[in-house]
Amino acid sequence: MRASRNALPAPWEKNATNGSTNAPRSMRVNLLHTMARKKTKSAGPLPPRDGLGASRARVPAGDGIRAADLVWHLVSTQRYRDPADDEAAVLERFADGLVVTRDGTQLGPYTWLEPGTDVFFYRRPAPERPVPFEITTVFEDEDLLVVDKPPFLATMPRSSHITETATVRLRRATANEELTPAHRLDRATSGLLLFTKRREIRGAYQELFARREVRKEYEAIAPLHDVPPATTWLHHLTKRHGEPAAVVHPDVQPNAKTIVAGVGRLDASTENALQHRYNTTTPLGRYRLHPVTGRTHQLRVQMMEEAAPILGDRIYPQLLPVDTEDFTQPMLLRCVALAFTDPLSREPRRFQLRTPWPLV
Repeated sequence: MRASRNALPAPWEKNATNGSTNAPRSMRVNLLHTMARKKTKSAGPLPPRDGLGASRARVPAGDGIRAADLVWHLVSTQRYRDPADDEAAVLERFADGLVVTRDGTQLGPYTWLEPGTDVFFYRRPAPERPVPFEITTVFEDEDLLVVDKPPFLATMPRSSHITETATVRLRRATANEELTPAHRLDRATSGLLLFTKRREIRGAYQELFARREVRKEYEAIAPLHDVPPATTWLHHLTKRHGEPAAVVHPDVQPNAKTIVAGVGRLDASTENALQHRYNTTTPLGRYRLHPVTGRTHQLRVQMMEEAAPILGDRIYPQLLPVDTEDFTQPMLLRCVALAFTDPLSREPRRFQLRTPWPLV
């Protein structure tokens, strides 16, 4: 396909599965405000398929562009894509009616698109290294699915992790394309993750987490330090998009708060097993943590600053190469309890992991 795209600025995109966008910051802010007001509405004219949402691209200012040139530009410049997703595969999307405008109008490859037109289509992600752990159901009713997410599995598609995510795996396993997480856990963090099963209720639960009305309890395993019960950790943390590590800013008003409920040394057999697995001889403790705020990497940074880095953490205190990731050494941080007043029934809810920490 010969594209007129060389004279055009790059189109901006939004992924309907995870809400990410490459729009300018001011546009992203407006987009996020719109999404917050319309959480219960469909993300676009193409529904999620095989666990993945469609991408949306907007034709940039200029003279316009052919539909096939636009989609091929986006596919060919995709950082993580299926090697078989070539120009012929792009044309197949058009033949199958899978490239459409906002009102659902199917586009042909030679359709001329005017600036400002929104185009929806499905991407084909690159093959991924399978995560060898299963997602376990903790609770399920007609509204909610609560699971125990294993480490190394992202919550939602992002960057190179698309299909090896809890959202995509569960949508495929349940055949429910409306299944959506109400909150997120880091890819390295394991534990309780709450999903809504119907579009019309997801906003109520997402806002519950956004308003910090959910009490969360975590366990972390790290070198043992004496931290008195009810100690409060306060820090100011920031994390830039694209940067792997968060930054602590001393002498700045705190925006991250965690209460330490208690610290205890591991029993001898568990300690010995983990010392061998993580190649350490230091005594190990189990830290019970209650984050009051929800900053990115909050517990990981605060553990490093106030006690000791969590076993298996590949970012703090030192960023380790991606290609050295070892499934036998997961980061030992997991969410073990969620408690809140249900926004629909107004009844108290509590979900808790009662199984011992798995030595995966």
